[in-house]
Amino acid sequence: MTIAYVLITSAPQRDHQIYLELKRIKEVVEVYPLFGDYDLIAKIDSSDVESIGRLVLYKVGAISGVVHTETLTVLEDF
Repeated sequence: MTIAYVLITSAPQRDHQIYLELKRIKEVVEVYPLFGDYDLIAKIDSSDVESIGRLVLYKVGAISGVVHTETLTVLEDF
């Protein structure tokens, strides 16, 4: 399994709706609102890096109100 964290910037007043839509995506295992430069963080658990890329591009990025995403992929080990 590959884990990634996706930092999300939302359009004004869209963070709650984006949060709810992220919760419906099966690969999204955790979602939290944030204070700071980003509005939400989502933890994704998927089979490989390529599938995470597709998920962020075609599902997360396609949610209405998502302005920007930054994906941080977790290394398995040093």
